[in-house]
Amino acid sequence: MKKGIKALSPIIVFVLFYLVTSIIAGDFYKIPITVAFMVSSIYAIIIFRDRPLMHRINSYSRGAATDQMMLMIWIFVLAGAFAHSAKSMGSIDATVNLALSLLPPQMIFAGMFLAACFISISIGTSVGTIAALTPIATGLAQETGTDIALMTAIIVGGSFFGDNLSFISDTTIMATQTQGCRLSDKFRVNSFLVFPAAIIILVVYVFLGQGTHAPQHVDAVEWVKVIPYLTVLITAICGMNVMAVLTLGIVLCGIIGLATGGFADVYGWFGAMGEGILSMGELIIVTMMAGGMLELVKQHGGIDFIIRQLTRRVSSKRGAELSIATLVSVVDFCTANNTVAILTVGDIAKQIGDRYGVDNKKCASILDTFSCTVQGLIPYGAQLLIAAGLASVNPVAIVPYLYYPFALGIVALLSILLRYPKRYS
Repeated sequence: MKKGIKALSPIIVFVLFYLVTSIIAGDFYKIPITVAFMVSSIYAIIIFRDRPLMHRINSYSRGAATDQMMLMIWIFVLAGAFAHSAKSMGSIDATVNLALSLLPPQMIFAGMFLAACFISISIGTSVGTIAALTPIATGLAQETGTDIALMTAIIVGGSFFGDNLSFISDTTIMATQTQGCRLSDKFRVNSFLVFPAAIIILVVYVFLGQGTHAPQHVDAVEWVKVIPYLTVLITAICGMNVMAVLTLGIVLCGIIGLATGGFADVYGWFGAMGEGILSMGELIIVTMMAGGMLELVKQHGGIDFIIRQLTRRVSSKRGAELSIATLVSVVDFCTANNTVAILTVGDIAKQIGDRYGVDNKKCASILDTFSCTVQGLIPYGAQLLIAAGLASVNPVAIVPYLYYPFALGIVALLSILLRYPKRYS
């Protein structure tokens, strides 16, 4: 027990340090999340004394630079370059004016949520959806006087609709593969959870949007400057790799910006890209430090300890489903990666499910839904970090407005407690 708690202690230190210092200061913006991760990372390297110091540092470095971590970082770099290039040459303003001209003010919240849901289910990735829509949402918030954190949360929430449901989502594929069921079967079970949550939140956004004020003046839409965003959205929906999508968007921003005078010269375009990349610096640092710290936790048995503790008292089908949900949720909280969480506990979940008669389709749905719920709420997950970076807000400020992940988690929990849907329970 002591060894397991010790293995998890870096995560406990991170949470306590950030929460306690922020509460004392009375302001969550006052404590940089990078400092909280630095403190917990240093603690993790110091506390595990069973190996030489350089071995611990090397393990930390490997965790910070895994293939998945580096892929996320490259996406952050390209997203920053695209977002700032688009802003500098007027693409965001043009797209915001288009949205304001098409949507009545009271439907902007609901419209952006539907857009995020549609794009995410089409491309199967929450990160790609957030990278494409957050700058537009931020511009809309500024034009309508809406809280930027709220508008950003709408995009983040909608992005997890597709991450959880899409046939091409990595979490969907991983959940079905580990449980031995078909994608279509898991989709059918998941739809009983996802659609009620999405409809409830859509209605909430319609009511919340009633007080949204229209801007006094909307400029004419410069259609040529909308092309980069339309291209990014269309190519993403068509299934193009997110890095290729962002690269294409950057090139289009440069060509159109130079042709329309949005950039004075090619050096202005380069400068805009450089500023965008630099704006992602904190996000990249947090991603690497989180990866390094969590690697040390995993190496010293923190994940294994959680799994043992959560599975030792299972005695019924409902208990088995609750243990699987708790297991994948806690592991996602510890790894900040829903795909990795499903991969880590998938085989164990399969064994628990088979032993207590849990339908493999329901088990796959539980794994995917609860991992997406937690991933959508942790402020150090890739999705909230990239959204916060693009919107220039603290990721913690977004969390209270994440209505859809909260609703999805509540519906998923009720589905276990109330044995819903009955044919799969």
